Amino acid sequence: MKWFLILWAGPVLFLGTWYGLSYYDMSFGFFMLTRQSHDLVFQIYGNVLGIPPETIPPLVARAIMVDSLLVFALIGFRKRKAIAAWWRLRQPSVDASLASMESRSKAP
Repeated sequence: MKWFLILWAGPVLFLGTWYGLSYYDMSFGFFMLTRQSHDLVFQIYGNVLGIPPETIPPLVARAIMVDSLLVFALIGFRKRKAIAAWWRLRQPSVDASLASMESRSKAP
């Protein structure tokens, strides 16, 4: 599971970092971090996909959100027993509340 998270978070972090740095033209001397390369990359993707380049970043953000939901749902499913045990510890005892309700109903 650890490697699954690393292999999921690595590209997401890399893409987010590249997008943020190139969008604001913080190149640090690297061409790939310039605004020119940012516009060129989205122009190429737009031409390949046949859509305007300015529509690509929201689509990528939406895809990352859906993928993240799937990853966290998978993690939650795999850890469901531990989550259920944690939840039961936090809840007041059901047996105690049922016993108090029964004792109130039997009282004259």
